[in-house]
Amino acid sequence: MLTATAAGTLLGALWFVPSANATPDTPEQQPSLTARTSAGADATADTAQTDTQLADTGSVDTTPYVVGGTLFLCLGAGFVTYSVRRERMGA
Repeated sequence: MLTATAAGTLLGALWFVPSANATPDTPEQQPSLTARTSAGADATADTAQTDTQLADTGSVDTTPYVVGGTLFLCLGAGFVTYSVRRERMGA
């Protein structure tokens, strides 16, 4: 019963994790390949640099996530240690 509760809780928490899509939901109109190649190699390189839209990789403060993850990892390890000791003591 405890395993089912933990699995349900984990799935419920993962429901709220946003997806990391680097592409827009609607495709933009791209110029045809012949229009790009006829302009020359330099113009194609310039438009390729300006048309590329990558995901924003700015500096995000991940300290709360690291601290929270470490805290929950230690809490889980403490529960496992407590359970093993309790089982060995015969309680």
